[in-house]
Amino acid sequence: MRLRAVLAAVAAVFCMAAASDPAERLPDPAQEARAREIFRDVRCLVCQNESIDDSEAELAQDLRKLVREQVSAGRSDAQIKAYLTERYGEFVLLTPSFSAGNLALWIGPFIVVVLGAGLLFLRLRNRSPEAELSQEESERLRRLSEGDAP
Repeated sequence: MRLRAVLAAVAAVFCMAAASDPAERLPDPAQEARAREIFRDVRCLVCQNESIDDSEAELAQDLRKLVREQVSAGRSDAQIKAYLTERYGEFVLLTPSFSAGNLALWIGPFIVVVLGAGLLFLRLRNRSPEAELSQEESERLRRLSEGDAP
């Protein structure tokens, strides 16, 4: 009984996620499937952590409509993503393209850690040795360690 309830809940979630206004859908199922694939890679600019496929924000609905228009116009996935990137910036893509700027963002923290560790190593290695005790200080330390009063 419990398994059936869990399966029904999971099925309901999938149905709600897949549901959209039928008036918005493209008449060609292949084009609609292609548009939905693009939806999964486009970020909702309102929610910022969801794709437009998952978001219910008005801007996400507008972006879905825009993508469907581009798909029905015969544009390729790359052309549609380039159009969205040109219009909204690279942030609109959930998986940004490879570029020198992105590489710097991904590798930068590791470089900072390596440089910091290197500087720490050099500082510790080049540390001046502790000054040795003078004859007077050595004698006083010896007397203190033996229990004699100064």
